[in-house]
Amino acid sequence: MDLSLTEDQLAFQSLTREFLDREVVPHRTEWDRAESVDTAIIAKMGELGIMGLTIPEEYGGVGMDTMTYALAMEELGRADSSVRGIVSVSNGLCGKSILAYGTEEQKQRWLTPIAQGTAVGCFGLTEPDNGSDAGNLRTRARREGDDFVIDGSKVFITNGTWADVCLLFARTGGEGHRGISAFLVPTDTPGFERREIKGKLGLRGQATSELTFTGMRVPADAMLGEEGQGFKIAMSTLDKGRISVAAGCVGIVRACLEETVAYAQQRTQFGRPIAGFQMVQDIIAEISVDADAARLLVWRAADLVDRGEPFGVAASKAKLFASEAAVRSANLAIQAFGGYGFIDEYPVQKFMRDARVMTLYEGTSQIQKLLIGRHETGISAFL
Repeated sequence: MDLSLTEDQLAFQSLTREFLDREVVPHRTEWDRAESVDTAIIAKMGELGIMGLTIPEEYGGVGMDTMTYALAMEELGRADSSVRGIVSVSNGLCGKSILAYGTEEQKQRWLTPIAQGTAVGCFGLTEPDNGSDAGNLRTRARREGDDFVIDGSKVFITNGTWADVCLLFARTGGEGHRGISAFLVPTDTPGFERREIKGKLGLRGQATSELTFTGMRVPADAMLGEEGQGFKIAMSTLDKGRISVAAGCVGIVRACLEETVAYAQQRTQFGRPIAGFQMVQDIIAEISVDADAARLLVWRAADLVDRGEPFGVAASKAKLFASEAAVRSANLAIQAFGGYGFIDEYPVQKFMRDARVMTLYEGTSQIQKLLIGRHETGISAFL
């Protein structure tokens, strides 16, 4: 694998970092306290091309490759994971699904506004009783003439209260994953209700919501892909989504490293900077190694996507390692900061809170281990 980056990739990475240092980093503490980012940032990211990174130019995007996308997600994770989640779900989970499975009419209707940041998408899969067991979701869509009528609920939906379109997964057939279909539902559809979830440990600036559907009627042409193809759409999209999460976690690790080094160089104890203490250097070294190791796993997965080769297991490995590394690094950073790391005057406590959920969503660490284990043994541990 050639690990060198192209000039275009490096240029977009630099452009993204400069933009985020100017438009996001100065506000992340304020947004975290307010439990909401300033949504004007979405349109600004659209103008820069971040909201349409992997969407082709013909649909209003910039048509970048997966490696460039991963680089941008790392920069977003470094700046504010709440903002990264907005992009990952709208452009990634929602936009990429429409691009891969949508009709031309669906692509024309949704991809351009998503890419330009004038519309936001959400991914309606997780339910109150079904998280990892997504194949047994209960939201049901029954056919009535030329329409489907949908009843059910979703929970922990990123962008849910901001979204203009929901990629919604519902049961149209029998039990199990083969009975699931996907729909593109405008969020102003009668019967579509949403409630924002407050009081989260981390990702406070990101809108996380509970969605409820009561007698919600959508036309049959709102279906994305073929009937019964919903589970396949969800799982194939989540494979790529794990690369985005992993890249964002690399950004968290990087941020922990940068903040810890800067603090250790200026903080003095016993008449000298604590950067000169062996145990502080041990902390910094551990974070530094995790940053490089996680990044290489992400780059390998992204490279496989761009080469058109199987990447699912590589994405699971990257997501597993990088998310756990983000938690480790944030914990170590707080230790280096001491009592100051425990207050939100410094960002390392936010890194810890944001990192913790990365081991949970888009497939928990335990699910990633089962996927990796199945690949290595040829035996599934799933029921």
